[in-house]
Amino acid sequence: MSEWLVLTLAMASACAVVLTIAVLNNRRVGEDDDPSQTPDVIEYMTMMIGVVYAIVLGLAIAGVWEGRSAAQESVRLEAQALHEVSARSAVYPAEVRDRVRGDVDAYVAYVVDTEWRAMTTHGGLTDEGARLLDKVRADVTEYEPRTELEGQAYQPLVDQVAAADDARGARAQNAGATMPGVVWFGLIIGALVTVGLIFTLQIRRTFRELLLAGLFSVLIAFLLFLIWDFDAPFGRAISATTAPFTDLFPHVTGG
Repeated sequence: MSEWLVLTLAMASACAVVLTIAVLNNRRVGEDDDPSQTPDVIEYMTMMIGVVYAIVLGLAIAGVWEGRSAAQESVRLEAQALHEVSARSAVYPAEVRDRVRGDVDAYVAYVVDTEWRAMTTHGGLTDEGARLLDKVRADVTEYEPRTELEGQAYQPLVDQVAAADDARGARAQNAGATMPGVVWFGLIIGALVTVGLIFTLQIRRTFRELLLAGLFSVLIAFLLFLIWDFDAPFGRAISATTAPFTDLFPHVTGG
């Protein structure tokens, strides 16, 4: 099922539930009921709970967005480091240079075509990807420089391979969901409490009141969906992409 269809169903369901409860609750109110007699303390508590929950939602969205941005940055750093390895190996003999570039291309192709799908599906990296990167490391570290120029390029190449490995580790850490279950429990319970409190304000069946109640419930459902979507930086609709690899290695990825 499409994630956007899930969003639409969630928002429609939340709106339908709130409006149904509002209409049914209104039928139980006697004709002599005066909605202006809502105690001030209830209005105050409703407002404060709404403000607190809005702050919690804002912090949650900021947290998952930061995680998504960090995931995309780790991909960029990994691709850039591998690109530097491929470019800096130009000073090596043709045989060594071609071997290094070939193994870098093989690793990039595997990440884009195979490992990325495994990462989004299972939330982790593969042993084959680690093996291919180790092969690149071996190509670089096991070669003994023969000229001064090769010697000057050796350490930067080793450093770039280490940077790629470090970025790969960061990508592995960001592959799964980042929001703890207890936070989700608080967000969902808070949403139910916040939406439920609007019924303490004696909503009538006027178009304006029902419209505002429906829009409020739709907004809460949308924000929760947004947090859920950002919570898996590589696995959902608004996720990190392979763009850094396709931009720097178009001959390998077809970008």
